[in-house]
Amino acid sequence: MALSQAGGFALLLTFPGLLAFVLGIIAENKKPTANPLTGNGGAVTCDYPKDPTIVLGVLSVVFLFVTAVLGGVALVFPYQGKRVPIGSLFKSKSLLTFTLLSVVIFLVAEALLLWATILESIHRRQFNGKVDPTGACPTAKTGLFGGAAFLALDSTLFWLICLMLAVNARADHFDSFEEENLKGSYEDVGNANEYAPALGAHPTARV
Repeated sequence: MALSQAGGFALLLTFPGLLAFVLGIIAENKKPTANPLTGNGGAVTCDYPKDPTIVLGVLSVVFLFVTAVLGGVALVFPYQGKRVPIGSLFKSKSLLTFTLLSVVIFLVAEALLLWATILESIHRRQFNGKVDPTGACPTAKTGLFGGAAFLALDSTLFWLICLMLAVNARADHFDSFEEENLKGSYEDVGNANEYAPALGAHPTARV
């Protein structure tokens, strides 16, 4: 049952992660080049065509954030109502390492997506339909959306790995807990036998 619940979380966090990747790639490919229009006196006016780049960037940021939240929740979720203390869960060095890597990759991907989206928005507000003295009509740097999209995909894959490691760590925790209980039970039985009086030590007086 716990495995089926973990599988449900895996599907939930994979879907927005893939959406963040796909939308980031589309934003990179659809990012238009401004058309510099030369007017009277040689002044250059930037004309940016309408496109969904900024909207795609925002959606990619949101979906990647949702993936990270679901990944964090999936690690500490009480499957079958059985909660594992975070300290016990992260005794697994591999789980701790991959969780830290997942968080770092998520932060880098989110920062790049935000940077590319904000830059594109700033350029549109500052230069669209206005005179640009340099005539450059800038856009967000090529490759920002694409690189951030691949990092978003990496972050999603790392969260999936963390989820699998968390399932193993939970199993180890409950196995060790059951072993301790069984050991304690056997020790109690041994102590009881050790101190219990022998059957023939106190013979019953016959009348």
